[in-house]
Amino acid sequence: MTETRTVTATDEDMKSAVSEAVALLASGEVVAIPSETVYGLGADAFNPEAVAKVFAAKERPSFDPLIVHIGRKSDLHEVVEVEPALRDVVEKLTAKFWPGPLTLVLPKKPEIPDIVTSGLQTVAVRQSAHPLFRAICRELGKPIAAPSANRFGRISPTSATAVMKELGGRIPLIVDGGACSEGVESTIIAIEHREGKKPLFTLLRAGPVSKEDLQPYGKVEKAKSRPGDAPTAPGQLASHYAPRTPLLLFDRPEDFIPEEGKKYGLISYRDDEDDGYVGLHEWEKVEALSPGNGKLAEAALRLFFVMRLMDEAGLDAIVAEPVSETGLGVAIMDRLRRAAAKI
Repeated sequence: MTETRTVTATDEDMKSAVSEAVALLASGEVVAIPSETVYGLGADAFNPEAVAKVFAAKERPSFDPLIVHIGRKSDLHEVVEVEPALRDVVEKLTAKFWPGPLTLVLPKKPEIPDIVTSGLQTVAVRQSAHPLFRAICRELGKPIAAPSANRFGRISPTSATAVMKELGGRIPLIVDGGACSEGVESTIIAIEHREGKKPLFTLLRAGPVSKEDLQPYGKVEKAKSRPGDAPTAPGQLASHYAPRTPLLLFDRPEDFIPEEGKKYGLISYRDDEDDGYVGLHEWEKVEALSPGNGKLAEAALRLFFVMRLMDEAGLDAIVAEPVSETGLGVAIMDRLRRAAAKI
């Protein structure tokens, strides 16, 4: 078992935390690093042996590709080949949304090992808005391949404490940069040129950058997939982000029929009886995503934190109250459906 250390990256000791993380990454090790979305488990994206340690620590299947993070927008050319027809829209998207939670899927450079992309000829790439992540990436001088810092299929971590619960004893270092500001993973799109028309964006994973945010730059369509299809980007598997405790999601409150003797908890949107779930049952535990307010941004930020609280509450099952599928609500419902999916 590996001893897992945590270093706190406050303003005073950020430089030493960055240096320690970079030294490990440069030696071929993996490090948990905060981003604005969730904590990531990073490795030198050009080092296939280091990337293999990411898959091993997470118990992640090799067919599920990783996101590559760059420290500067100008580093994009080191990772991908942008065809001339797409250069204008890529420049517009990166100018608007980077650094930030938008991931672009583009043809990869040969320098990106196949293990990173699960053999695909495309790679998912973004620039994190978290200053600590960018500082580590820049000092390393190489892109960092980093999925979420949790065991495969489990709840994504939004704090260093959650990373330790997931990967303690499996990785050498966690850089504690505080709680994540977004709370759900990045939006992922593939881009297709269309002669005489706006580019087509295929939404491969919903996230903080919404369909409405993207529409000024192209036509947005949800990815069409069938059961058994191999992932073409991270975060596409039907069952994902799941607590150990079964999570139940219903179209209507009246569809919930509790079994006698079982302890149920409720993940409520705003803890309001008018929404139809709070007064439905004598819940063992209720946690609200946006108490009283019903703000989607707050709900997204608290989602994985609340899921983890409920998972540790000794319940037989968790019922999740649906939220409106507008803006960030699309990403929240995507995560809840995957968490509730039966493998």
